Amino acid sequence: MSNIVLDIDDHVARITIDRAERMNAFDINTHEQFAAAIDQVESDDNIRVAVITGAGDRSFCAGRDLKWTAEVSQASPEVRADADRRMAAITKLQFRHDITKPLIARINGYALGGGLELALACDIIVAAEHAEIGLPEVRRGLIAGAMGIHRLPRQIPHHLAMGYLLTGRHMSASRAAEIGLVNQVVPMADLDQAVATWVADIKRCSPAALRATKQSAMDALHLSLAEAGEYRSPMEQSWVDSADRIEGPRAFAEKRDPNWS
Repeated sequence: MSNIVLDIDDHVARITIDRAERMNAFDINTHEQFAAAIDQVESDDNIRVAVITGAGDRSFCAGRDLKWTAEVSQASPEVRADADRRMAAITKLQFRHDITKPLIARINGYALGGGLELALACDIIVAAEHAEIGLPEVRRGLIAGAMGIHRLPRQIPHHLAMGYLLTGRHMSASRAAEIGLVNQVVPMADLDQAVATWVADIKRCSPAALRATKQSAMDALHLSLAEAGEYRSPMEQSWVDSADRIEGPRAFAEKRDPNWS
């Protein structure tokens, strides 16, 4: 049975982690299925934006399935080594930084550990009011090794990030919005409509310009401002010759909706 449900409709991919009985936590099969879904989102030119969420209204994703982890830890050295190898490879695929399609995290409950790391890898985060987020790995003798220890200090002020990383404390959705980690917080009943508004705004935009914008912004994060001004990502170079670059201004001048190609 698949632990990941991928629905594609009208240029929108919806990826649902479907393990509500385990708080939508990841075991290795879920990791591999999720990585395959992300690969499809990136490679399918019909998809313009992806929404990632968890089944139910209790949990977005509780991170790694610790029951599964405990079971593996008691297995043979060969089984443990194989699991470690596969997890290391899948983590690189799942939390990769080279996705050029816009990703929206629809946080419908707990987003903890790898669940928050997954949300941090997205471009836009919309959360229900009751959601809680955090990186509690240190309380379990683990580290937020799927880029959480690197992304969080880059997305919020240093001391705030270290306070959460070094204590494993959770934060509320409203607190996450206050410190700039979440774009929007709404009642659970309004979550789908809020996400739909972001999706609609993205779909109004040129796919070529969107991918060029995201790739250039992400690729140049480590560069100085002067270096970033000189950098041209592959997607930006492709956008220069795209039909969308002509269609956008033309549609504006002719007072009509653009026909993106």
